[in-house]
Amino acid sequence: MLKQYHHIQVAVDGSKEAEMAFGKAVEVAKRNEAELEILHVVDTRAFQDVSSFDSAMVEQVSKEAQAKIEEYYKQAKDAGVKDVKYSIEFGSPKNIIAHEFPKKHNIDLIIIGATGLNAVERLLIGSITEYVTRTSSCDVLVIREPAAQKQDIEKNTKN
Repeated sequence: MLKQYHHIQVAVDGSKEAEMAFGKAVEVAKRNEAELEILHVVDTRAFQDVSSFDSAMVEQVSKEAQAKIEEYYKQAKDAGVKDVKYSIEFGSPKNIIAHEFPKKHNIDLIIIGATGLNAVERLLIGSITEYVTRTSSCDVLVIREPAAQKQDIEKNTKN
């Protein structure tokens, strides 16, 4: 028997794979008639490195995140997801995505992109995804870009 999900969380960050994860989350939420929680985490550790900390910078990042997440919300509603919510959180993406948000919102499925677009993003975002899949107390669905899957398959078949 297939598991029925009721509270689905999708983590979005503006990357191509996050877009794909969002699309999959909409499909799964519709199929399960589940609540969809769209989550964006502003990594506050990035601001700690700025020597002249400026609250205007945080405000700008927050405005951009708000505009993007409202777009996702509208897309999900337009696609037919009946129960959609969104949140912008501040702090450590790993901990918020894997533990804090799911616990607070009774999440039973996390959908997340596998990697970012370049080597640095892959290192940072990939480590977030790896952490979430390893430590989360609920199911995690990792979405990969088809081109990346093909490259990995080709690499593994040559070895």
